[in-house]
Amino acid sequence: MIDPLTLWHGLFLLPIWACLLLCLCLTHATIVCVTLYLHRDQAHCGLQLSEPVRHLCRFWLWLTTGMVTQEWVAVHRKHHATCETEDDPHSPAIHGIRAVLWDGVSLYRKEACNRETLERYGQGTPNDFLEHHLYKYHVLGVVLLLFTKLILFGLPGLALWAIQMLWIPFFAAGVINGLGHWFGYRNFATRDISTNISNVGILIGGEEMHNNHHAYPFSARFSMRWWEFDVGWMYIRLLRALGLATVNRQAPRLRMCRDKTQIDYDTIRALINSRIIVMGQYARSVLLPTLRQEIRRARGSAGREQLARLRKLLPTLEHRMTTREHEQLQRLLPQYPQLQEILQYQRRLQEIFQARHEGYRLMRERLNQWRFNAEQTGIETLQKFARQLCYYSLRPTA
Repeated sequence: MIDPLTLWHGLFLLPIWACLLLCLCLTHATIVCVTLYLHRDQAHCGLQLSEPVRHLCRFWLWLTTGMVTQEWVAVHRKHHATCETEDDPHSPAIHGIRAVLWDGVSLYRKEACNRETLERYGQGTPNDFLEHHLYKYHVLGVVLLLFTKLILFGLPGLALWAIQMLWIPFFAAGVINGLGHWFGYRNFATRDISTNISNVGILIGGEEMHNNHHAYPFSARFSMRWWEFDVGWMYIRLLRALGLATVNRQAPRLRMCRDKTQIDYDTIRALINSRIIVMGQYARSVLLPTLRQEIRRARGSAGREQLARLRKLLPTLEHRMTTREHEQLQRLLPQYPQLQEILQYQRRLQEIFQARHEGYRLMRERLNQWRFNAEQTGIETLQKFARQLCYYSLRPTA
């Protein structure tokens, strides 16, 4: 006769703290498989995991999420290709933050059933015997996990299973796709509204640094600044040390060579490869200090309120402005000539970067002219940035 207690706690009777710790470890393992295998390896090819590690990740994701590699990769690639447009599968700017945050899994499932999306964006994903005869049966894996949890841990295992089933739909489909385009800070003025939710990427494997990822989608490393921590990169380095992973691509990492006095080929190469970083540094070191200075000079709350509105309209996201907001920006800027001039130099620098296909010699001439003109403005922050433009160089990635 089966002991009723065995039905309650299964083969292993765990205290509450052990159940919580086990739950954290299991959900973290799922997050690691998503970010390393589905995202960095399959979707963007910035990382190449060894075949044993790939198979382990596929099996674990089949058990804990029922996701099919081709579907996840195709939906994610389409998101990057159509970001913040009507074709974006899960943009909060289009569908609304509530819909993406709380029902992001429905948006994902809807797009995953689109055959055109799978055929266009799902190329290069596994197409072997296991994929066709085992992993395509979504329900089988999660049901197998449920029975395993019930046998091992009894009814508490049901709670562990339920949390695992909800973890990825909420954090990946909801938090990353929702809050990652709604709330947080931005290192880069990308052509979308992506944000870094946090600078410490532990809870969801480094995916918290979503703006960094959108700036350099093919980079295996998501952290960009010294105070950012990407736990996924920590696992990558461990796997690489064991010979189980190869890093194909990383975002360029700048260094400042202060002994240089002229813009040379190394400078051009660094500026082209790191133009998003350079424009971000321009905003932080030139644009924002000028805006703060104008705010300090403003007289009364009305002036400060006006500058606060102006700050919201600054062109980090100018392409997202409505016609009315453009008109408002054009009315406000003439009242602040220095700020207007700095924005003009920002646009000119962007235009030089956009014309990088014209060749090294012409780009060098245009940058030298931009630098000379900027130094004549008398604006201290702009002069300092112009003088340091020749310092930019690339250092080898580790």
